[in-house]
Amino acid sequence: MASDVAIGPRVLRQDEWDPWYDNLIRAFGGVPESAEERQAWRAVTEFDRSLGVWDGNACVGTAGAYSFRMTVPGGAPVSAAGVTMVSVAATHRRRGVLTSMMRRQLDDVRSWGEPLAVLTASEPAIYGRFGYGAATFQLQAEIDTNRAGLSVPAGTDDVRLRYAAPADVLDACEAVYARLVPARPGMVERPAGWARLTLLDPESERGGASPLQCVVAERDGEVTGYARYRVKPNWDSGGPEGTVVLSDLDALDPASGAALWRFLYGIDLTSTLSVRMRPVDDAWQYLVSDIRRCLPRLKDALYVRLVDVGAALEARTYQAPVDVVFEVADDFCPWNSGRWRLSGDAKGASCERTSDAAEVALSVRELGAAYLGGVPLTALAAAGRVRELRRGALAEASVGFGSAVAPWLPHGF
Repeated sequence: MASDVAIGPRVLRQDEWDPWYDNLIRAFGGVPESAEERQAWRAVTEFDRSLGVWDGNACVGTAGAYSFRMTVPGGAPVSAAGVTMVSVAATHRRRGVLTSMMRRQLDDVRSWGEPLAVLTASEPAIYGRFGYGAATFQLQAEIDTNRAGLSVPAGTDDVRLRYAAPADVLDACEAVYARLVPARPGMVERPAGWARLTLLDPESERGGASPLQCVVAERDGEVTGYARYRVKPNWDSGGPEGTVVLSDLDALDPASGAALWRFLYGIDLTSTLSVRMRPVDDAWQYLVSDIRRCLPRLKDALYVRLVDVGAALEARTYQAPVDVVFEVADDFCPWNSGRWRLSGDAKGASCERTSDAAEVALSVRELGAAYLGGVPLTALAAAGRVRELRRGALAEASVGFGSAVAPWLPHGF
């Protein structure tokens, strides 16, 4: 007979981290990580926000929650629990381990006064039942740099580019990133120690490509952008067919961004630029001459869960005036269920309980999907997941919830 699992998850102790992390690694395939990678992830582990489930001395479940501050529409940074390191041992599936961790975690997040929980999902089907909705998407592409030409805006030639060792310019690159965070919903302020993660470069994950390289853009001596990338050489009977694999690219202005894209386009002995984890409104799409030669495609990214509906909806602004009563269903966090009147505009918002008649009905999952402004409530209604109860209320709310720029999560966690 299988032994009994300890009753409920408990907070992780520092001396338990290795078996806890080993369970996570095994759940994701068991490929060992380098000592550098393990140390980097241990360094950012928030032990008082991490949970483990144990069967005797064996760890059989893991979950953590980083203390992020995430930009929401309107530019405000809002506390959000970054759910991470979730795993259940294959020997203990279908025994309620995951549900017990999600229950404890959301109760904890509520007690911490954090209105949001966010995550990236290894398997999207898992988290909907816990109230998480897909709120941001990433653009991926394989750009044929020989056949999709690139035009650049005025001022691009005024930008100076130079090579730099990634570690040597880390602070300057992080300063660029930090200036961009308030401008786009879904971006998170990187906590102390997180910059180091951007430089992790294990050979086992390069896929035959070079070590991480970096080029910075400068104007008047100021760093205005950067690109980190690898080059994967390849030769066939017709000559060089290498690939540039972009890791990340950030820029403070259009000319600096264009200069970096032009640089990546022109790297010798390459004919493909492979990009991942880019915003869906990324500027390069409007610089290329032939988007079909870029093979763009979308991938789900950040999932959002409203832990406190009233506080979450009050924390953001709305691009058009909205005054609507939502009927919210939330079986997993029933304190959110019921009617809420949201009144807001570009200056601020209030969201309070009400006994007024409901005008739009939806679950907390759909509210999470729409929260950052990237998924229209009207699209969710077309899928039958949102119901309009007062004519005109859906369009009003959908326009108000929108965002002038696409929400974006630049990196995983």
